Amino acid sequence: MHQGHRSAGIRCTAILLSMLLLAACGRSSPPEGNAAPAAGPAYSPPMPLYQPGEVPPLEAGGYRVLVTNERSGELAVIDGPSRQLLVMLPLGKRPRGLKFSPDHKLLYVALSGSPIAPPGVDEDTLPPADKGADGIGVVDLETLTLKTVLRGVSDPEQLAVSSDGTKLYIASEDTGQAVILDAATGREIASLPVGGEPEGVTLSPDGRWVYMSSEEDHQIAVIDTSTDKVVATLDVGERPRFTEFSDDGAFAFISGENSGTITVADARAHKVLHTWKLEGDSMVRPVGMTVSHDGKLLYTVTGRGKTLVAIDVETGAQKASVEVGPRPWGVAISPDGGTLFTANGSSHDVSVVDAATMQVTQRIPVGESPWGLVILTR
Repeated sequence: MHQGHRSAGIRCTAILLSMLLLAACGRSSPPEGNAAPAAGPAYSPPMPLYQPGEVPPLEAGGYRVLVTNERSGELAVIDGPSRQLLVMLPLGKRPRGLKFSPDHKLLYVALSGSPIAPPGVDEDTLPPADKGADGIGVVDLETLTLKTVLRGVSDPEQLAVSSDGTKLYIASEDTGQAVILDAATGREIASLPVGGEPEGVTLSPDGRWVYMSSEEDHQIAVIDTSTDKVVATLDVGERPRFTEFSDDGAFAFISGENSGTITVADARAHKVLHTWKLEGDSMVRPVGMTVSHDGKLLYTVTGRGKTLVAIDVETGAQKASVEVGPRPWGVAISPDGGTLFTANGSSHDVSVVDAATMQVTQRIPVGESPWGLVILTR
């Protein structure tokens, strides 16, 4: 064969092999914006120590990490000090937001039969919603069993519990309403328009206000719990997800996922004070947050940015950052303030972070697509 023909054949073969490799391995990193993140490792169910209803009581001075797993429909319960997975409690479809009753005897969990729909997806291509699966799961924290499911709220995503434990404030994502239920009976007390795709729901430390975010309208609706009326709205960052209050209730921090910002508001006058832009590329998108016990640092996980970031609440300066895993969503801090836990949606695990060094010390496998995360103490 002529040398030129042989070289051309080699080039063709190389091109063909490259195309085959691309087909086998998939595309490289997805484009920015609303594209879905790269898939994490395959899900393998973990082996908990106990079955539901058989977990020993929480001892005084101990604590547990509770995690909702959106795709596998379970609550994972981790012993805080030992980091052991105690139990996986089936809840229902798409458990996400979770909050305690004031006495920490019950856990309320938002359940949804609506299909998972990443930003930018054509909703006409999705399967129909299973409205019979919508509700608020009520978990007995003494026995770690599911007591009941309160029905009547369409596509709930997050919720708050009133300071006296009698009312639930629930974001109904597909109706744009804040639905207020009687916590004991599930009876609807009120339904308030709060903007498109409401999500984050947080009660102020004094129990006076509920802040509920609207992803579509980029705003916060402020609900007065004494009247159950919307009394103010705040324009915040793009696609606001969560609100976290300072312990004294003076400030509210609101994560704007698509703008990569944290909005700081005066939570008594309901006025925006500052907007902090997080450092890094367009994938750094703040979602879940928690405040250090001394009130000096705000911690936020960044979703597609894969990181946990510590921010000085006085200046907005970023003090430290660590990669914790793919698509971290929920975050919480241990009672002694020394350890942070993050729920990593795409790797199906929880990262354990030393707060002093901001280093990951352990990864704990949980259910498929962990989402929300809270700390239970006695």
